[in-house]
Amino acid sequence: MIKSMTAFAGNEIEIGELTLSCELRTVNHRYCDISLRLPDRLRFVEAELRTAITDKINRGKVELSLNYKKQAKNGISFSINKDAVTSLLAAAAGIEQQMQGCLSFSALDVLAFPGIQQEPDIDKVQLNDALITLVNQTLTQLLEAREREGTQLRLLIEERCTKMLGFVVLAGKRMPEVLLSIRNKLIARITELVAQPDFDRLEQELVLLTQKLDITEELDRLETHIKEVLRVVKQNVPVGRRLDFLMQELNREANTLGSKSTDKEMTQIAIELKVLIEQIREQIQNIE
Repeated sequence: MIKSMTAFAGNEIEIGELTLSCELRTVNHRYCDISLRLPDRLRFVEAELRTAITDKINRGKVELSLNYKKQAKNGISFSINKDAVTSLLAAAAGIEQQMQGCLSFSALDVLAFPGIQQEPDIDKVQLNDALITLVNQTLTQLLEAREREGTQLRLLIEERCTKMLGFVVLAGKRMPEVLLSIRNKLIARITELVAQPDFDRLEQELVLLTQKLDITEELDRLETHIKEVLRVVKQNVPVGRRLDFLMQELNREANTLGSKSTDKEMTQIAIELKVLIEQIREQIQNIE
């Protein structure tokens, strides 16, 4: 099953007096590019988080945000670092002595100063396990979202491939009429040249018409590439790059078909094929 590279997932978990929250976002990218936003207190788990992500995601720009907040429930009071408060007030008093006047500040200002409020003491191993569990749960949700969108992308691609096969068949059916038209033009040209013989010019005309006649190879390759796309989108491995390569090949054959066409309807078929190929190529940009 193909997967989209665009998705979002969020989750929370409680441990002790903390609520841990995790958000994961992914968008399309050529490689697996991981960006982590972690509070300093949670930096110790960074290496494990990167491993957990790369084990499950092969392509895409991944943004992971981890945060925590203390739970204010059951009448739990704030834990204050009294030594830090004493040091802060002493430093403030020393600064005020060198100033023209005293500047007052409230207890809330003191509480907002880094290091004044003591963080709840939680076992590091327990915290590590909780973080990995949280991230894995969020990753699972993210992958499910990527698979759901991937399913929609697969249906869109298959629908357009079916239309492309229809145009290839139509081009094959159109070929006898095109050949007859070219044959009549060739007979008229030969008749003209017989009246005024110019064998070098006749040979050039024959070479040119022969080149324009042969689109069988292009039609065969188009059909082969389309069937390969339909096969690839059913695989359970990352296929984005392979599909991108197949779109390049399909576009090349459609361009050649258009350049060889001497028939209005055949030219229109080539245009319709290129439109469908471009629509598929845009969708493929989001496939892992």
